[in-house]
Amino acid sequence: MTAPLLSVENLDMVFGGNKRDAGVRAVDDVSFDVMRGETFGIVGESGSGKTTLGRCIMRIIDPTAGKVTYRPDDSAPVTLTDLDKAELRKQWQSIRMIFQDPQSSLNPRLPVIELIGQALRKSEGLTGKALAERVAQLLQQVGLRPEFLHRYPGAFSGGQRQRIGIARALATGPKLVIADEAVSALDVSIQAQTLNLLQDLQDEFDLTYIFIAHDLAVVEHICDRVAVMYRGRIVELADRDTLFRTPAHPYTRELLEAVPVPDPSRRRDRKKTVPVPTGVQSAGCAFAPRCALATEICRNQTPPKRNVGGAEVLCHHVT
Repeated sequence: MTAPLLSVENLDMVFGGNKRDAGVRAVDDVSFDVMRGETFGIVGESGSGKTTLGRCIMRIIDPTAGKVTYRPDDSAPVTLTDLDKAELRKQWQSIRMIFQDPQSSLNPRLPVIELIGQALRKSEGLTGKALAERVAQLLQQVGLRPEFLHRYPGAFSGGQRQRIGIARALATGPKLVIADEAVSALDVSIQAQTLNLLQDLQDEFDLTYIFIAHDLAVVEHICDRVAVMYRGRIVELADRDTLFRTPAHPYTRELLEAVPVPDPSRRRDRKKTVPVPTGVQSAGCAFAPRCALATEICRNQTPPKRNVGGAEVLCHHVT
């Protein structure tokens, strides 16, 4: 069997914490593999820890515990969590990130040639005409005109700015791209164009994506496998068809129930969900306070990981 491109093992991220305060556990014992050429989705509501997880994988923030292993080629795997900053920067040429908000992720004081060209100047030493030609080529690959080289971010629409962000991510020839809510700030029609662009680029450059999102319709369209996060933990992991046809975890079913439906009669048949709990869940299943299936064991014991119909599910009551 082909080795995964990326392996995440028992990753934790705790913010704050001292002798009196346990802190906030944003990522809690997360493990998964990402295979070469796939689009691996991470989905969950706001505050579930999915963006923090992506930044821990990149080591934009250092995780509290756990291991991230990267295998860019047939040579020995690289343990990203063990690298110093200089070694990590070299790996960042192969692992790139597309950020959620193209308005804030692009420096408004720099022209496009600098926004995209900075990485090329550092990685390949390109300058002058060679740099301009490469940046123009990247712009064309994401559907922008090469004469935009010397324009500033403020001159572009939101969709165009996100294409600039995609071009910047592609500049160093990455193998893995982490897209953090890459289309959530865009209008629906521009979302579709951007998703199609990402898929075309994946085919052209043999890219692997980790696609972080809260919109299940987007996830269903683009992802091959999906991990569902709730309060820092992956509660269900399955291939796309399994997850959307036969969701196993109560939280996954609740997310799917929340997807807007245009038929009023179907909306009336939906179950009302329990409000999201506040405070710290000290024991048991984190979803228990809002789960209709919760029993005493759910409130007192952390659920084991079970394999159910091709899915990995963190629940006491699935069989």
